[in-house]
Order: sequence, then structure tokens, then C-alpha cells
Amino acid sequence: MTYQLTIEELPYQVDSALLFARFLDMEQPVYLDSAAAFSARGRYDIFSAQPLSTLQPKKEKATNSDSYDFFSDIKQALNALTPSINNDYHLPFVGGALGYFGYDLGRQLETLPKHALKDLSLADASIGIYSWAVIIDHRQQRALLVAHPSTDASLLQEIRSRLKAGQIPALDRFSLKTDFQSNMTKTEYSAAYSQVQRYIESGDCYQINLAQRFSAEYSGHPWDAYLALRQTAAAPFSAYIQQADSTILSLSPERLLHSSNRRVTTSPIKGTIGRGQSRVEDEGLAQQLLNSAKDRAENLMIVDLLRNDLGKSCEPGSIQVDELFELQSFETVHHLVSTIRGQLSPDKDALDLLAGCFPGGSITGAPKIRAMEIIEELEPHRRSVYCGAIGYISCDGQMDTNIAIRTMVCEDDKIHCWAGGGIVADSQCEGEYQECMTKVGRLLATLEQPNKAR
Repeated sequence: MTYQLTIEELPYQVDSALLFARFLDMEQPVYLDSAAAFSARGRYDIFSAQPLSTLQPKKEKATNSDSYDFFSDIKQALNALTPSINNDYHLPFVGGALGYFGYDLGRQLETLPKHALKDLSLADASIGIYSWAVIIDHRQQRALLVAHPSTDASLLQEIRSRLKAGQIPALDRFSLKTDFQSNMTKTEYSAAYSQVQRYIESGDCYQINLAQRFSAEYSGHPWDAYLALRQTAAAPFSAYIQQADSTILSLSPERLLHSSNRRVTTSPIKGTIGRGQSRVEDEGLAQQLLNSAKDRAENLMIVDLLRNDLGKSCEPGSIQVDELFELQSFETVHHLVSTIRGQLSPDKDALDLLAGCFPGGSITGAPKIRAMEIIEELEPHRRSVYCGAIGYISCDGQMDTNIAIRTMVCEDDKIHCWAGGGIVADSQCEGEYQECMTKVGRLLATLEQPNKAR
């Protein structure tokens, strides 16, 4: 039996944040933001609220024989939504899972040591099962309300009412009460960097992504901060997720996995340089990145790792590298981006694919499991959502997820932001440290401007 979706045309809105803000006072609002109002790379914005249910992992993997599988819980919930749905509109999402998979969910997949401090209460993952969504297609300049047959009639009427004439809740302006402080001094970062180099020299690893966390106290509403950030650091895989006690703000430029019609894409970023102050300087910096043997070698290492990860779920012989070392320019940085594609095997689905590639190789290092062990040893705090994934898995099998870099967590009146970079044999400590500052600098500076217009 094929079930019919409720699909209703809405007035097209270039800046979908204006619509989403009307749902901020509902339960667990989530906003996947392509930042199309600020960036030409964006296409779909998707938002929803008030999930049918919420799934969070029950425990960490204690031993290699531990059989608990959080991804199976999600599969069961998606199957209960009935995937036999008429999708004649070719929509990316027709009801299903929206949320985040934190980096530390990797402990569900591998047995890892426990050294880093877990000081945030945010769950290792939180996936809402949502029966409705507003989808804005910026390429076709079209907006739709999409509701799965399981959507309660009174909820659907409430959604329509808010979309038509909803009021944006009165929110306190966001401001920092203290300066951002790293969880590593420069001396401590240098010591961790030196240990990575010793591991590389001894053959433990080829590359390690070493990150530091920046924290500050704040007052006000995180949504106000997000609006400011998306003006100055727009990115095509941005997201805003509001939980009961924590809020996630992501301005990610990086896609982890996309799957549609069983075609799979991953687009790792490896290689970063800041933007120039003038056109001539900017072009020179871009060319410097393109010519960097170190950055190209880093990128190639991760391409090889991800080809292997995709191979767990894709048909043999289907994996191809379509783009290698492509220059992509964003508001504050240039990146080297590669694109790898494959065909999903008949016996695999999107969640198998995600589990086989999680966490993304571009933010661990190589080989992946040993890299994760070294990260656990050298970083003072667990990464939480940082370097995990945020996105959707539709009940008809489609998926799109980011890598949660340029990502912040607001919790207990503190805001936390992370930045890291891949260390290889020919890295220089000062260069790697400055790369962290380049990646996070604009984000921190934006929040340090108390009177910035939203």
C-alpha cells in the first residue's frame, strides 16, 4: 500500500530563518540551513519541531562483543513510519529522522579508552522522529509544507497557523559575559603536537586531527547568536538544534554523506588557508593552498580512508573519486575539497552507510581507530557533538549529513566552540596552531561584538 503525503505550497521565502523562528517555542525545533540567503552553494532548507519520539543511545560499547546498536533503534523507528510513500515531488525529506550524531557516538562502534573528561550533559546523539517538515528549495524558489500521514490533525493545523501568521517569540539578545578561553594553553598544545609527531615517527599513525575547545559564559538566547553567525560565516551545511537543556549551532562547510536513489557522495575537506584582504592577496593565498604538497598529501590520505569506509556499504567497483583537491572558497577561508561517489549495495541502507563511515575520517586521522585512541589521550575534554554529524534520514531512504565542524554548544550559560587541524609528518606546530585560530577566529569575533545587528 502506498500512503499519500500532505503537501501544501507555501509562499517562497529566501531567508527561511524568518519562518523557522515562529517554531522556536515548540518542542525540539531543528533547522537544517543551507544558508542560501548568504551563499550560492545552498539549495534545501529543512525545519521541523515536536517529534513523534526522540532516540538517544543507551550506553557506550563496553567490549568488542557488546551487541547494542543505536543505529538499529533508528531503523526500527523509521520502518514504523512506513517508507511506501508517494514522493512524486522528489522531495529530500518525507518524514523521518532529524538530529545529531555526536563524535562520541563512535564509542558505540569501537571500544575506546576513557581519558578525556565528559563535562557536557548533551547526549552522545539525539535523533527525533519527525512527521512533518517545511522544505524550501532555493534552486526552484519553492516552499512546501510536507506532512506524513502519521501527523496529528491538530498539530498540522497549528503548523499552518504559525506559517500563516505566527509570532516570533521575544528573545533576549545574546552577549558574552567572559572572553573565550581554550582548554589548552599554547604550551599544552605544543606538547600534544609533539606527542602526535612521536606517534607518527613510531608508525602508529599517518595523520591526527588535534582539536582544542574554546569556552565562554554568555547571557541571552542562542538563536540570536546563530543569526549573527550566519551573516558572517555562512556555510551550506549549517544547523540549529534546540534541546531541553542544550542548543547546537553549526556553521559547517563540510558534507559527510549524501545518499539519494542509492547514489552515495562524500566530500572531505583537508587543506585550509585564510582569505586575503585584497583580491590580489586572496588569489595568491588560494594558489598557495592549491600548490601545497603538505595539504594535498593530507587530503589524499583521507580520500583513501573514505574510499575504504564507503567500500563497507557500496557495490564493489562503484567507488570513484570525481574531484580531487578542488578549491572551494568560503566567507573566511579557502579549502581543498575532494568528492568521492559510489553505489549503495542492495543489502545496505543509509544507516549502514553512516555507521560504516562514522565518525568522518577527515576529522579523526589515519588509521581511524588508532587516531581516535590518540585523540582520546591528548585532548582534555570529549568532543561532544563536534566532529560528529548533523542531518536527516528520510523514511524513504534518503540521507544528507554534515560534519559538525565550526559548531558550538550552548549549555548551562556557557558556549563552547572547537577547532582543529590535521597533523602530518611535515607539519609545523605554529602553522597548525594558527590554522585552528583561522578556522574559529571569525566565529569568536562575531560573538564578541555585542551590538552587531541581527
